[in-house]
Amino acid sequence: MVVGDQHGTSSHIRNCYHMIMARTRVKRAYKYRFYPTQQQRTELLRTFGCVRKVYNLALDARTRAWFTEHRRVNYAETSKMLTEWKRSEELSYLGEVSSVPLQQALRHLQTAFANFFAQRARYPRFKSRKKSRPSPEYTRSAFTWRDGRLTLAKMAESLTIVWSRPLPEGAEPSTVTVSRDAADRWFVSILVETSTEHFPTTDNTVGVDAGLDSLATLSTGEKITNPKHERRDRKKLAKAQRELARKDKGSNNRAKARRKVARIHARITDRRRDHLHKVSTRLVRENQTVVIEDLQVRNMVKNGTLARAISDAAWRDFRMMLEYKAEWYGRAVIAVDRWFPSSKTCSVCGRLAGAMPLHMRTWTCSGCGTSHDRDVNAAVNIKAAGLAVSACGAGVRPQRESSRTGQSVEKQELSGASRKEVPALQGRE
Repeated sequence: MVVGDQHGTSSHIRNCYHMIMARTRVKRAYKYRFYPTQQQRTELLRTFGCVRKVYNLALDARTRAWFTEHRRVNYAETSKMLTEWKRSEELSYLGEVSSVPLQQALRHLQTAFANFFAQRARYPRFKSRKKSRPSPEYTRSAFTWRDGRLTLAKMAESLTIVWSRPLPEGAEPSTVTVSRDAADRWFVSILVETSTEHFPTTDNTVGVDAGLDSLATLSTGEKITNPKHERRDRKKLAKAQRELARKDKGSNNRAKARRKVARIHARITDRRRDHLHKVSTRLVRENQTVVIEDLQVRNMVKNGTLARAISDAAWRDFRMMLEYKAEWYGRAVIAVDRWFPSSKTCSVCGRLAGAMPLHMRTWTCSGCGTSHDRDVNAAVNIKAAGLAVSACGAGVRPQRESSRTGQSVEKQELSGASRKEVPALQGRE
């Protein structure tokens, strides 16, 4: 009887624990389009320029200090420099905009240097007026949020935001980021802290093999179509680019043609992102564990023949969506070693086949005689490898093997191709 009470108590504690863990507190950004007035547009463009100027000045100061004095400059010192810049006659215009985005630019530079010294990123680069995308960040002291209306510092009117979806009930914005894309569309990203409710627990596990003909092939045998959005609008894009090339530099007509090209690119990007969101959400909702390959897309796009198709498939974005959605909703994503020969291994008997060129989409195992669809077989093997990794307690992101520096890091889907087929996929990152 005592044993039964103890069992009941432990079950009750376990159930309470699952109830507590059924929700996760996360910081989540909600992005909306807005239409600025002429006054707001002028103020934001001025802020864009000042943020870029401060970032470049601070980067130059930190670089000079290191190469001339062998001294590291931290955020506190650059903040003092900002005060001096504002007092100078040449840079007095920096005081005309809100100081918060300028301070945030210095914090971002500090983060960039921290990532560089930790060998997580390259050395910070200067921001270009034409190439860099401006995105000033406003913290809580630089904007007003009242009754669902957002007003930024130095502005008399609130932003005209298109609320495509509501913010979580009771959520208070902590950070607001304003951006403008090449198509002259204005966006505001509102960061709030909210809770996400975990999906019901399931026993389903799926292996996912990323591809070009099919965006993803599942271990269940299902193939998710690759819409190939860039290819669908390729003729329209080429026509717009030809028109742009014929315009005189600096003319208004050239600016209009450039925006037309940018709008086509934006449409392609929006369609691609929408499709990836739908596919990734579905996979996370239906499966407790999603197993993928640890692809090195940066090296794969060096292949001049397949770079366009690989970029259009957006495998990196797809993986990123799977990972953060799995974290939100109580799921798991496992990335198996990129060296695992998923396409050439028989999923029935485990026999490893020989060379397998790209055009060979089906093959028959010489050991057990089973006929395989190349992509489905790879997905089944990826799932099995992921379950083995999970059972062994290995990490989600496998480390590189330094002893294999002579081999390429391309996806196994491409590993059977000859050097002529894949000339640029050699060497490591």
